[in-house]
Amino acid sequence: METFLQQLINGFSLGAIYALIALGYTMVYGVLRLINFAHGDVYMLGAFAGYFLANALNLDANPSVVGAIGVTMGAMAACALIGIVIERFAYRPVRQHSRLTSLITAIGVSLLLEYGGQVVFGATPRFFPQMIRSEIYSLGGVQITNQNLLIIIVAVVLMFALEYIVHRTRIGKAMRATSFNLSVAKLMGINTALGSALAAVGGVMVALAIPRIDPLMGLMTGLKAFVAAVLGGIGNIPGAMIGGVLIGLMETWIGATAYSTYRDAVAFGVLILILLFRPAGIMGSAVTEKV
Repeated sequence: METFLQQLINGFSLGAIYALIALGYTMVYGVLRLINFAHGDVYMLGAFAGYFLANALNLDANPSVVGAIGVTMGAMAACALIGIVIERFAYRPVRQHSRLTSLITAIGVSLLLEYGGQVVFGATPRFFPQMIRSEIYSLGGVQITNQNLLIIIVAVVLMFALEYIVHRTRIGKAMRATSFNLSVAKLMGINTALGSALAAVGGVMVALAIPRIDPLMGLMTGLKAFVAAVLGGIGNIPGAMIGGVLIGLMETWIGATAYSTYRDAVAFGVLILILLFRPAGIMGSAVTEKV
């Protein structure tokens, strides 16, 4: 029973990481109907922004919750700006073209950020400052670190906050309206900035729990988060959370078996099954695309 509960906690911790990134995917797609494949790389930039800010504040030697919050907010601001720049110079010029053109552009931006990151930051991994000292909480033989607990809490809080913003505020209603009216271009930049800021939160939170960052860290994690968004129903905020947790649980259980070497294949196997049997995802609904 203890083993089952521990695996459950580990799965939720891993799933919360995917959920944090999947929330950004689903925010952008839900409004712009654009699959932003560069989102995982913006997550990487968020981790590096947090790395430089934390070092500038010397938080490794002087850990502080207030400092960690400040670093996260700074990384969010940096990635929001990057998101606006990407939307303005990469996505907006091709918005009136086919979906395939936008998709190829997103892949191009992703490759630019990955290889550009290697040029700017170097390919050697860096170790993220421990802004919050690691602690292990135990209950009945089940353990969880304070960083993993923080990731779960942040993911849940952001899910409810985004659900409220999108469905209960004027700016949220205006953003949703852009999916029916492409001429309302200014709000699209706002939405992309919000999605990029979410990626920054994921980057900083994950770097706290797994303090090793490199320019390619967003590649596999970003793809799995995309699968999580599709599994839950891309465009659906609670669905992104559910999809992330399910992918995390499946990977954790596979990782504890003799087939652990195939754990990375789980997400993509799930993607194939979802596209075959329920393309709209668990909480998604089929819609008729406008021509």
